[in-house]
Amino acid sequence: MSAPLPAAVDGNETGLDPASPLAALSAFYRAFNSRDIEAMARNWHDDADASMSNPLGGIARGWPAIRAVYRRIFEGRARVQVAFHDYTLHEAGDTFFAVGRERGTLERDQLRLEPAIRTSRVFQRIGGAWRQVHHHGSFDDPALLAAYQEAVR
Repeated sequence: MSAPLPAAVDGNETGLDPASPLAALSAFYRAFNSRDIEAMARNWHDDADASMSNPLGGIARGWPAIRAVYRRIFEGRARVQVAFHDYTLHEAGDTFFAVGRERGTLERDQLRLEPAIRTSRVFQRIGGAWRQVHHHGSFDDPALLAAYQEAVR
């Protein structure tokens, strides 16, 4: 097991090899934090086998269902920003996965939450590019989860 990487990933990384797993991970966070659904579509595999187990969307299968979860977040009143930290990257041929934590902020009206989410993401090299095929995220704190879900509704 490798030690967690020291720098958090929030999508503002520069100088990355575009073919690297870290660049694909950074592209996801750039799309998420800028609420860019088209960039998110380029990050995810658009196959029916893509899946996401997310605190807001339950289990979503296939890009159309996953896209709907992100649209709900991006088009809602709550503004969510996250960074991936305390993580490790694991590469095996045409697959890599990232295991770590997300931390960030959710702001809506006068409400401010600081989500802390255990996160894993799986990418496959498809057509020469890394595409996300699975995500799982879960909150440690049930009260924070309930507040987060309510704020994003």
